[in-house]
Amino acid sequence: MKYRHLGRTGLKVSEISLGSWLTYGGYVEKNNAVESIRKAYELGINFFDTANMYERGEAEKVVGETLRSYPRESYVLATKVFNAMGDGPNDRGLSRKHIMEQCEASLKRLGLDYMDIYYCHRYDPNTPLEETLRALDDLVTQGKVLYVGVSEWTAAQMVEAHAIADRLLLDPVVVNQPRYNMLHRAIEKEIIPVGIQKGISQVVFSPLAQGLLTGKYKSVTEIPAGSRADVKTGLRKSITDDLINKVNRLSDVAAGIGASVGQLALAWTLRGPNVCSALIGASRPEQVEENAKAADIVLSEEILAKIDEILV
Repeated sequence: MKYRHLGRTGLKVSEISLGSWLTYGGYVEKNNAVESIRKAYELGINFFDTANMYERGEAEKVVGETLRSYPRESYVLATKVFNAMGDGPNDRGLSRKHIMEQCEASLKRLGLDYMDIYYCHRYDPNTPLEETLRALDDLVTQGKVLYVGVSEWTAAQMVEAHAIADRLLLDPVVVNQPRYNMLHRAIEKEIIPVGIQKGISQVVFSPLAQGLLTGKYKSVTEIPAGSRADVKTGLRKSITDDLINKVNRLSDVAAGIGASVGQLALAWTLRGPNVCSALIGASRPEQVEENAKAADIVLSEEILAKIDEILV
């Protein structure tokens, strides 16, 4: 496994990281979840991601319980705050109250004294950004959070956060978690340039387009039972003959270098200077092992040109 710096920090994270969205604590049987985390650690993956909202805290419990078998200094753990965790008016958002309370609740579920990265899961237009950043800075001062991150924020929102933190001498945002893959490249226009300028790395989720870039979907009418497209109507509607044709052509390119289309997609995602890690999901340890191999794939200019031709 290879490692990259997170933003302008000294922290190194594995190029492939393991997430728990739609998987641990509910969708995936617990033993498979545990074995997937253990396989990731065995392969040198040191970066694990979860969130308080995933199965209303159950994912945090599974991830925390499993990782407690390993030395705390040997892995990097991220979780998130923003989404509703109750029915009260203060049970959501990025107010100081919600952030402080949810940090304590997440640490309790994880069974840890601190988290390495705490993400603002989304932007909160109803809370002053200064309030949010001051609360996060206080958590860093208390030693409960080591690094501050955001997820799915716009370039303008990240620039504003950077300016406020710089003016008030607060701990800065050093990582953003956006969706990014061969078929969804929106962050290339503004987010990545801002990340490079402000020292904010991208830890990207859905690098395999929720399974589409694994080649498992052969046609719009042949959706494998139990797959995400089978259980998620929105994903099923997004699968088109044109996308499947592109994936089939990418599969041919991957075969030419002795890789799977999923490994090709992950290697492509990691090629950029501002992407420090690609978050994978896994329901079985074999999937972790397969995806981890992408970190060793170097794409030549010729291969990148073939990929660009297909993706146009």
